[in-house]
Amino acid sequence: MTQRRRRSLALLTSGVLALPLLAGCGAGEDDGGPAAAGQDIATTARDRVVDGGVLRWAVDNLPDTLNTFQADADAATGRIAGAVLPQLFVMDAKGRPVVNPDYLEKAEVTEREPKQVVLYKLNQQAVWSDGREIGAADFVAQWRALNGKDSAYWTARNAGYERIEKIERGKTDLEVKVTFAKPYADWRSLFSPLYPKQVTGTPEAFNEGARGALKVTAGPFNLGAVDKKTGTVALTRNARWWGRPAKLDTLVLTAVPRAERPAALAAGRLDMAEIDRAGADRIALALRDGGRASGAKGAHGPGTSVTAAQATLSWAVAYGQDESKAAAEQETRRKDAEAVRKYADEQAALRTFTVRKSLEPAYTQLAMNGSTGPLADERVRRAVARALDRKALAEIVLKPLGLPAKPVGSHLALAGQRAYADNSDALGGQDTQAAQALLADAGWRQGGKLTAPLGTKAGPESDKTAGQDDGKTPSGPGTGNDGLYIVGQDDGKAGDAKAPARAPGDHDGSDGDHDEDLPEGRLPDGGIVDADAAASDAGEGRLSPVLAPAPFAAAQETTLLGQAQAQARAREEAGTEDQAQDDGKRGPTLDGEEGEDDKEPAKASPAPAKQAHTSGSVLAKDGKPLTLRFVLPSGPGSEALRAVGERISQMLRTLGVNTELTKVADDSFFKDHIASGQYDLALYSWPATAYPATDARPIFAKPEPAADGSLLVEQNYTRVGTDHIDQLFDQAVGELDEDQSRELMRKADARIWAAAGSVPLYQRPELVAVKPNLVNAGAFGLGAPRFQDIGWKKAAPAKGDEKKK
Repeated sequence: MTQRRRRSLALLTSGVLALPLLAGCGAGEDDGGPAAAGQDIATTARDRVVDGGVLRWAVDNLPDTLNTFQADADAATGRIAGAVLPQLFVMDAKGRPVVNPDYLEKAEVTEREPKQVVLYKLNQQAVWSDGREIGAADFVAQWRALNGKDSAYWTARNAGYERIEKIERGKTDLEVKVTFAKPYADWRSLFSPLYPKQVTGTPEAFNEGARGALKVTAGPFNLGAVDKKTGTVALTRNARWWGRPAKLDTLVLTAVPRAERPAALAAGRLDMAEIDRAGADRIALALRDGGRASGAKGAHGPGTSVTAAQATLSWAVAYGQDESKAAAEQETRRKDAEAVRKYADEQAALRTFTVRKSLEPAYTQLAMNGSTGPLADERVRRAVARALDRKALAEIVLKPLGLPAKPVGSHLALAGQRAYADNSDALGGQDTQAAQALLADAGWRQGGKLTAPLGTKAGPESDKTAGQDDGKTPSGPGTGNDGLYIVGQDDGKAGDAKAPARAPGDHDGSDGDHDEDLPEGRLPDGGIVDADAAASDAGEGRLSPVLAPAPFAAAQETTLLGQAQAQARAREEAGTEDQAQDDGKRGPTLDGEEGEDDKEPAKASPAPAKQAHTSGSVLAKDGKPLTLRFVLPSGPGSEALRAVGERISQMLRTLGVNTELTKVADDSFFKDHIASGQYDLALYSWPATAYPATDARPIFAKPEPAADGSLLVEQNYTRVGTDHIDQLFDQAVGELDEDQSRELMRKADARIWAAAGSVPLYQRPELVAVKPNLVNAGAFGLGAPRFQDIGWKKAAPAKGDEKKK
């Protein structure tokens, strides 16, 4: 989270924040309370773990770099670094930094005035894999590479290192003395990982040398072969390791996409893998169906949705007289049977796994883009936030998994961490009446006159999209036309004689009454519809809800028909008058043909006046409805986000707020929408940190003007920030009194809640499939793995052997 990978340009409109009291709630609870969920790693004493063995552990992809300080470092980079490089401080089970005794005897602030001095006392046995002692030279080289003074180093972050004034040897070679030019509260975040001077000593070695190899390491494991063909990285036990030796001989990190992990587990390619809800469900079903023979068709998986009638028809075609159709159908049946057999075999293999569960060190939030449109008004953002039942949203994701579903109360820490306090009272809990009052104060009213259809966005965005023909927009992932559904609009079909048209805003207050009329693939209000399916419905004589909301279209049709009938009557009356005045000299004219004596050109009929309609139960202002574009990822593994998004849309509908649920491709979700500001509402997650004064500042910093007049948003993709919040972060990062620093962070968090740029919802679930006899590994929660203790549990001794002992 400290990596400032992207700087986006956006215009931020901020309101004045006036709050009576914003002291952090629960400030006296300096320990942050218990973690929401503990680790689930089958903790086992080392003497009960086998010496030796191999563990195949899934990662999303092979890392592009092994240098964690470069912009393209990822989770795999961090996992490798954690196993092969010094980590001076590691996270305990509650996400708090603690001294790692394998490298440090102790580390402490020895002076505060006139300048902060931190003294590190190194473990006297700590050496690099080449035999050299870890010492001050390594600290100095890393500081010079990361302090930002030498632009030849391609670094993604330098937070904290730029505050150091000098580093020197202490009284002995085992002491390193670091003097800071400016006080730094998060000094424990520095030098973890610590790279050898061979990597950080020169820009060439730093930029290129550590991308694909680490020749010198100092962890319980060494870096072995990196095989791009097989997608594996082998970590081997370090013979020079001075601590407790690693139990495993080899740890093999294997790149497998998450959607493919159940199959990879079943095939024996993996022993441990983080999985999504679908993968966990497959393992649960496999354990439930344990008695079924391998290859047998079960009650779930491929083919289970085929009805008896469909099966009969398939058989009839496969063995019918049309040979070409029969051959094609027989091939389809063969493939289906193979899929059923493969799935059943995989399920049989998945019975040998179990799922360990905890909560990740990350939380999911509802982000509101405050740079433009209705959400530029703080009152509207606060109203949206106060419409949410955060506990109900957390339960959608966590309750089915048997995990605690308590909403997250802080933007800056998670339950268990010392900086954690529930500051959500600064905004207020769910309160529909308060939300309605905020919207009314902002000028949004029900039953207001509309000069634009319900799908039109209020604010500057409406001008950008005016005149855009969605029918000509290419469909598909990432195009912006790949899945749009406007929540709050009725799904009745325009022009359907069976269902009388209703005027805009004429709602009967019921949900789901018209579900039977919905086209296949379309859900009632609150669902997400594929725009391609909607377009095909329109081709069958039914209007797509994307292009023409039914009630509005019906009312518009009625108005136009009335105008046409009035004009027809006027023409008839004019024709009667002309006939009465005719002198008989003019002959009849055919339809559409002008008579010879018609000298005066026909007058153009006046354009119909712009029709104004009322918004009904939908809020409106300045002739436009309150419609927010809600962007959600469409890929596998995002089902929970989409379910939460649908529920949020339903909650907002009670306020009279429309939401356009738009599905976009995973690879464009962040780049093309979140970072670029092309959204109103979005759901995404931030990782937790033990150092919020440093790591969280770019996420909530007020955007600053750039040279071209635009704004640099750093990682603040909501574009909402205040000077006061920035000041509290600056004070906290320079406050060496830890209690006072945490109190400043709690005050900053309360201000962030009040600004309502984002609303924390729930801590993300962590689901890890493992072999049952794998111990000291699984769902690590807020803690860091202790790689040397991971291994395979010894078999229980036979009863006879126990008696002999």
